Amino acid sequence: MEEAMEDPKNTPKLPTDSGEKAGPKVIQRWSAARKREVVLRLLRGESLDLISREIGIETYRLERWRDKALTAMDAGLKERADDDPVQAGLDAAHKRVGELSMEVELLRAKIGRLEAGTPFPRARSRR
Repeated sequence: MEEAMEDPKNTPKLPTDSGEKAGPKVIQRWSAARKREVVLRLLRGESLDLISREIGIETYRLERWRDKALTAMDAGLKERADDDPVQAGLDAAHKRVGELSMEVELLRAKIGRLEAGTPFPRARSRR
């Protein structure tokens, strides 16, 4: 739903050099590549207002594109490669913890069955 709000379908047609006035609203689709180019211009330091007027997009929408791009960049930089030795060690440790947890659970279930099978409850030692 949010992505639908980002499509500038209500963007007015910009006048051309031939003196044409802004006519009916043109449905304009913003691809990821076009958004990326605008965001890169913002990150290079170009004025938000200048870009907004130039391309006919509201400033709040450009700010949202920039924020999403920065968030995605952070997430991309945090990812580890598949052949990362640190990640491989973490995966092996998680697997071993899972195995040990299952073993403990099975042993506790076995102890519970053994205790339930005795006719007399265990008494405490009097010593």
